[in-house]
Amino acid sequence: MDYSVIESLCIASKTEFAHSAPLKQYCTMKIGGACDILVKPNSEQIIAELLSECKKNSIPYFILGKGSNVLFSDSGFRGVAVLIGQELGGITVDGNTITAGAGAPLNAVCRAALENSLSGAENLYGIPASVGGALYMNAGAFGGEMKDIVTSCRYIDENGTAREMPVGDMELCYRHSIFCGKNNVITSVTMRFQNGDKTAIQARMDEVIRLRREKQPLEFPSCGSTFKRPKNGFAAALIEECGLKGFTVGGAQVSQKHSGFVINRGNATFEDVMAVVDHVRSVVLKEKGVELECEMEILGSR
Repeated sequence: MDYSVIESLCIASKTEFAHSAPLKQYCTMKIGGACDILVKPNSEQIIAELLSECKKNSIPYFILGKGSNVLFSDSGFRGVAVLIGQELGGITVDGNTITAGAGAPLNAVCRAALENSLSGAENLYGIPASVGGALYMNAGAFGGEMKDIVTSCRYIDENGTAREMPVGDMELCYRHSIFCGKNNVITSVTMRFQNGDKTAIQARMDEVIRLRREKQPLEFPSCGSTFKRPKNGFAAALIEECGLKGFTVGGAQVSQKHSGFVINRGNATFEDVMAVVDHVRSVVLKEKGVELECEMEILGSR
């Protein structure tokens, strides 16, 4: 595939790029082969031009933030990985409103809210996502979700046009937004908070981190919760009731600490993880009559 147009765009705009970038270095599961070319855009305009060129030249691409909810194939990706990182990670506070670039870590927004005595994001603290990725999947934890604080966002559509969207048009629900499965790129997110007591906000954030460390296998690479919460139950409970806690294939395992997590115990492959996922889904369906749906996005084929 000819990437000369992408290279020329990056060189002209002083945008960082790399050939054959190993995707395992850009995701929390630490699994994945190389993409053909990885680009780190440093402005909304560059994203617009990049998407426009990809469309005109039929070049496949995907959008990557902190990679905390994606499983890459060991064979990698034939196309462009568009990494929305700290180059687009600015955060501004204006009264009760925080606007963050899509590449800003969600934790940085939580800390900015804390510093300004703003309440609303405490339960999201510790989610290892970028702001754009968190909105993309309506990330949430401990009863809080992105939809509770988001008011609008800016994004680039697949034609390379910059647009703005109010929260009412985002279709935010459990682990879903209107952006899921589309080639749009969220570039910034605006959030509204409530005035709060800084000490109380800090206490809740500390409690959230304590609960995460106690209950989740943070010492191992993973994609976080592997399965979405089924109706009228919890995936982890169903998996444990089926005796699957600790089930292992190669380097992949259903966590002994939290059975809702499939972890990389070391040198796990894409096939190892998928074998564990497939087995868990099969057993839970057979024994419990519940069809589990993956929460992580799977990029690649077997």
